[in-house]
Amino acid sequence: MARAEGDPGGDRGPILSVRGLTVELQTRRGTGLGVDQVDLEIYPGETLGLVGESGSGKTLAAMSIIGLHPRPAARITAGSVRYMGVDLAQLPEDELRKFRGGEIALIPQDPMTSLNPVLTVRRQMFETLRLHTGMKGQALHRRAVDLLDELQIQSPADRLKAYPHQLSGGMRQRVVGAIALAGDPRLIIADEPTTSLDATVQAAYLDLLQKLQEESGVAILFITHDFGVVAGFCDRVAVMYAGRVVETAPTAEIFTNPHHPYTQALIASVPDFDRIGERLLGIEGQPPTVFDKLPGCPFTPRCPHAMAQCASEVPPVYEVASDHSCACWLYP
Repeated sequence: MARAEGDPGGDRGPILSVRGLTVELQTRRGTGLGVDQVDLEIYPGETLGLVGESGSGKTLAAMSIIGLHPRPAARITAGSVRYMGVDLAQLPEDELRKFRGGEIALIPQDPMTSLNPVLTVRRQMFETLRLHTGMKGQALHRRAVDLLDELQIQSPADRLKAYPHQLSGGMRQRVVGAIALAGDPRLIIADEPTTSLDATVQAAYLDLLQKLQEESGVAILFITHDFGVVAGFCDRVAVMYAGRVVETAPTAEIFTNPHHPYTQALIASVPDFDRIGERLLGIEGQPPTVFDKLPGCPFTPRCPHAMAQCASEVPPVYEVASDHSCACWLYP
């Protein structure tokens, strides 16, 4: 991996530091809390996995980092998002736009909804390259071909002429990745980019991302619910539940010594082919909605270790080991 285990930043500071990020949702049902006091740090050249069940706030937190949360329904009400020392949460839209694509790129979950179906790959790649590099003419064309080639797309010059529907799912995902890399970003936010890919294409795509990361030193915030992907791709892991980060640790530590009951339950629910015949464990109950006003730990109704204090007080984040934090009353 890009950094030594147990040393998230070495002598370097984080490229992105999120502190106390809170995002409210205003809907007809009332006000909901989609992201609640989230802290995250990502260092140059590392991959931070952001995991949790659907609805845990992973995507909303990530989109809020670059100001792409759905507005006016969602708004940042507290916290800071410091990228290279600049608080993105305080920037006006025209200033924030300068960071998107060039400094921070996004690989969305579904390429068919992010690529324009009536424009060729060429048009969509050229627009990004012109905006972030100022290239023109043959230099623009060569760079687009080179990017597709780097993403291992066969006959890249011909693929530039294609429309999204003429490409396979794996190729579309690679095109989206090429567009994300067009501005030479320092940070990539990958929002479950392998969800729609079959296992073989998924593995090849992750290997490709890792190779590009090793060559360029780009940092990656990788959003996923797949612990198999986490195990093979991420340096550190942040586990989210009900809009909060409940545990953060190096990947190996998460798997061998998970502390939060929610993390333990997630890992226990992953199929283990070494235990064929044993019953697959699940997590009883349902996660709370953004409109549920819970006074204590939101995992209390589903937690096998819940105490009276859990239902009435929100647990602070405790440092349970070096580079390992957990928000649970079991570890004060």
